[in-house]
Amino acid sequence: MTPEPTTIVIATRDRCRELATTLEHTLALPERPGVTVVDNGSADGTADLVARRFPEVRLIRLEHNHGSAARNLGVRSARTPYVAFSDDDSWWEPGSLRRAARLLDAHPRLALIAAATLVGPGRDPDPLNAVLAASPLPARPGLPGPPVLGFLACATVVRREAFLQAGGFHPLLFFAGEEELLALDLSARGWDLCHVPSVRALHHPSANRPSRGRRALEQRNALLTAWLRRPLRAAACGTARLAAAALRAAACGTARLAAAALRDPEARTALAGTLRRLPAALRERRPLPPHLEHQARLLERR
Repeated sequence: MTPEPTTIVIATRDRCRELATTLEHTLALPERPGVTVVDNGSADGTADLVARRFPEVRLIRLEHNHGSAARNLGVRSARTPYVAFSDDDSWWEPGSLRRAARLLDAHPRLALIAAATLVGPGRDPDPLNAVLAASPLPARPGLPGPPVLGFLACATVVRREAFLQAGGFHPLLFFAGEEELLALDLSARGWDLCHVPSVRALHHPSANRPSRGRRALEQRNALLTAWLRRPLRAAACGTARLAAAALRAAACGTARLAAAALRDPEARTALAGTLRRLPAALRERRPLPPHLEHQARLLERR
C-alpha cells in the first residue's frame, strides 16, 4: 500500500476535551494520514490523554507555550512531502487531503493550498472563503485556484520543503494573525499560494476561546509584519493609523500615538507589544521584492 503523502499537525494548549473530539474525527478519515500533536505546555492533562487514548498519534511535549511556532516542530518531525494543519477544534472533510495532495503533485511550485472553511454543525461558510475567492492578485496560468497572500492556518495544506525553506511561523509573532508573514515569505521565495474551495476544513469553534486581548495581538502582529517586510514609511504610517483609529482622527504623528495609547487600552497593549519587539523585528527586516510589495498594496486598496 502506498503511504499517505500528508501528515496532519495539531498544536494545542489546555483544550483536552476539544482535542479528543478532533482526534476521533481525524483518525477516522479514509486517508489515514499520520497525525502529530504538539502540546504547548498544557496544564490540563492534554499530553497524557493523547498518550493514553491515542497511542497511534505522534506526541511532542513542550514545557512552555511556543505559540504558533509550535507547528514548526511538528512539520520538522514529519516525513511526508505535505503537511496539513488542524486546530484542536477543527478537522478535515473526508477526501480533502487526497485532493490537496493530487494538486500539489501536479503543481511543483505550489507551496500552499488555502482551503475553504465550514463552521459548526450547519457547515456555514467562513467569511474568509469569499475574501480568498475574490482575490485581486494577478491570475497565474495553470494554478488550481485564485492566487492569495493569506490563509487560515487550521485550513491549510503546505508543501513541507517550502514551509521549512521560508522558516515556518515566525516566533516573534507568537500567536494571532501569524499567517500573513508566512504567506509573504513563501511568495518572496517564488512559491505559489492559492485558494481551492473543493478542499475543505471543518471548524467547530471551542467555547474555550478567550477573546480578551485577541484584537490587540492581531494589531500588534500586523504592525510587526509591516516592520519586518514592508517599506519603512508604510510600517510607520500603519503604526500611526492604529493611534488615529483610537482617536477617531486620520493623522500620522508621534504625539497622537502617545495620546491613543493612553485613551484606548487595546491600542496601548498593541503599541507596547510592538515597541518591545521592534528591535528584534528591525534586526530581521527583509523588505519584499517590488512585485510582491505591489501585490500587497493591491490587497490593501481592496
